[in-house]
Amino acid sequence: MERWGADGFDAFVAARWPALLHVARLLTGGDRQRAEDLVQEALVKLWFAWPRIAEQAPEAYVRQVLVRMAARSARRRWWGERPVEQLPDLPGPGDVSAAVAERSRLEAALALLPPRQRAAVVLRYCEDLSEVQVAETLGCPVGTARSHASRGVARLRQILSDTVRPVG
Repeated sequence: MERWGADGFDAFVAARWPALLHVARLLTGGDRQRAEDLVQEALVKLWFAWPRIAEQAPEAYVRQVLVRMAARSARRRWWGERPVEQLPDLPGPGDVSAAVAERSRLEAALALLPPRQRAAVVLRYCEDLSEVQVAETLGCPVGTARSHASRGVARLRQILSDTVRPVG
């Protein structure tokens, strides 16, 4: 690969890593380790397609790869995790506990959605893509993408309203 191509890829990864990780985390139901693995695998696929994709829409390509890989991963029953006898140390409490609790609650609710609905909700409302872009990414008609997003949001509302919020 030419030098300018590698530099462009490095710049893209450096600029978009946090956003891609955020999308992957939402697609995996909040599992940070699976999200990191997902982004890394998607970026490997992008690296090989970079000469073709660099001048077009690399972010759309990676997003589509993330959605497909997350759906494939959700169908697997085992991801190679092994139980351990002792859990790692937990971080100390901080001032952001309410925000973290709310984000965790939303991620847990997202994890309960079917993969296609979860992907539609994340792409439409977290990534702020249009319905047409969501449909293209999911590889389905616009009406189907709209239906997935609508049903996903309705289910999220139901899940989040059923959850008892702690007082205080």
